Amino acid sequence: MRIASRIISEKKPPFIIAEISANHNKSLSRTLKLIEEAKKAGADAVKLQTYTAETMTLKSNKDDFLIKDKKSLWYNKNLYELYNQGSLPLEWYKEIFNKAKKNNILCFSSPFDTSSVDFLQKFKVPAFKIASFENNHTPLLKKVIKTKKPVIVSLGLTELKDVKYLIDLFKKYKYKNFAFLKCTSAYPSKLEESNLKTILDLKKRFKIEIGLSDHTPGIGAAIASIAYGATIIEKHFTD
Repeated sequence: MRIASRIISEKKPPFIIAEISANHNKSLSRTLKLIEEAKKAGADAVKLQTYTAETMTLKSNKDDFLIKDKKSLWYNKNLYELYNQGSLPLEWYKEIFNKAKKNNILCFSSPFDTSSVDFLQKFKVPAFKIASFENNHTPLLKKVIKTKKPVIVSLGLTELKDVKYLIDLFKKYKYKNFAFLKCTSAYPSKLEESNLKTILDLKKRFKIEIGLSDHTPGIGAAIASIAYGATIIEKHFTD
């Protein structure tokens, strides 16, 4: 696989993605600082998440839209409030991409709807990432594939039949520049739930680049995944 000038394979060092996610805390200066810190730490790329509260959910206080986990910081708030706080303001993107270019680090994003793909294309992103919760979002997948940009897909929540569906979709469009990330969809996830041998199985079954989207505390799982053939490591980070 190739992203920009970077070849991704077991013959090269792993491609390291620093995931900013919602760690910007609605602060542009903090976001720009995170890009600097990612570069200092040796990451190959920083990754954003592109959505708005309006494109993710409804502004509703009905039970299905309320967060009921009493351990959550968002207990009794609705999903609209959560996504509104977590979203990266669209008017910041130009400055963010300029900052990444200035620091010589790749910058791309996970779009959560088709309109976000069009928006990101304005910034000539070198790749797209599909989040675990969107890997069955066929219109989004098709939209991203048609850009002919490299695509990385997280496999959290998927069964083998879902992975085969994704493979068939890429084959249908005769697209080969993609990779999958083994992912345990918990925040944080337990080290013992990493199931890193899945990386070996996926590589054997599908003959493509497989990486790890790591939600565990520390760096143990990420380092161990390389021994199983992971060529991409995505890790949430903050300062």
